[in-house]
Amino acid sequence: MSNETLADLNTNTLIGHTDTRGTAWHYRAELQGETSNHYPNEIPVDDVARRLFDWDAQSRPVAVERPADVSTMTHLNEGGRPVRWETVPDRQAIVRSDRSDGNVMGIFTNSYTPHPYREWLLETVANLLDDDLSISSAGLLRDGAIAWVEVSVPRTFTTLEGVQFRPNLLATTTFDGSLATTYKRTVTDVVCDNTRATALGEKSEQIKVRHSKHSRLRLSTAREALNLVFATAEDFTADIRALCSTQVSDRQWADFLDLWAPVSNPAGERMSGKALTLAERKRDAMATMWATDPRVAPWRGTAHGVLQAANTYEHHARPVRGASRAERNMLRTVTGDFAAADHHARELLNRVLA
Repeated sequence: MSNETLADLNTNTLIGHTDTRGTAWHYRAELQGETSNHYPNEIPVDDVARRLFDWDAQSRPVAVERPADVSTMTHLNEGGRPVRWETVPDRQAIVRSDRSDGNVMGIFTNSYTPHPYREWLLETVANLLDDDLSISSAGLLRDGAIAWVEVSVPRTFTTLEGVQFRPNLLATTTFDGSLATTYKRTVTDVVCDNTRATALGEKSEQIKVRHSKHSRLRLSTAREALNLVFATAEDFTADIRALCSTQVSDRQWADFLDLWAPVSNPAGERMSGKALTLAERKRDAMATMWATDPRVAPWRGTAHGVLQAANTYEHHARPVRGASRAERNMLRTVTGDFAAADHHARELLNRVLA
């Protein structure tokens, strides 16, 4: 089950361009009140500000219980003994200004400086929007501790190899310490709505800003970010061309699976028990995609087909626990887990091809 309720997902996420992308898996009209969270076209900036970012992250002191006597006590603990609250030096809790239930999104040293969502996500991307770019999704997770705004090119690009994609700029930050403020370019593969990093492993593909008192946005101009988006289209097209022209034999595909989902340990001994079962399920799912899945099979026998199989598995077939697949996929996108998985798959493929 999702850590976010269906009501949360229908009010704390905004989904754009549904005329071309369709509705999200969690769409429930009856949970959205008077206004849908789905938009046929782009999502207006004002709607993101009003519906998601209409509160501030505020700092509160952190206190702990200390032993006390009757003259210094502030309350009794669970054992009925007198204790007092004592403020912890150099510690702060970050809470939502619109909540009175004492929710804490994160606890940090006093050197931590929150990056307000409206300023660091919304105002930044608002400077990019024109006829060529629009907000395609935005949302909150973990009770507001994680937020993102995605800017996309509304139209779909198609390479000569038949790969359809849309370049995006993903802006994300957190108040729980799980991620620095990050601006990264991604690609949505239209055929299966997977998000992939481009030019994997290159530092230039994302900009990170730490939550410190001296932090500043190093995205110097809107044009710089705009170039990130459209350079993505050019780089991804060139990458696809190279991958589709790289042939992968049946033997090399088998060798890739042996590295990606090994059934033997480094000593060459066959695994057993749960480890073997998981590896075999992973290999079976990949083999099915390689042979018949329309998201993979059209490029079977090429390097692109291999990476598409690995990426599709990570998004749509890998077991998910403790959250819905949609929620987990969004978390893995903003934290960079999918980019790391893509990079790992490519490294393994390069080893096989070498």
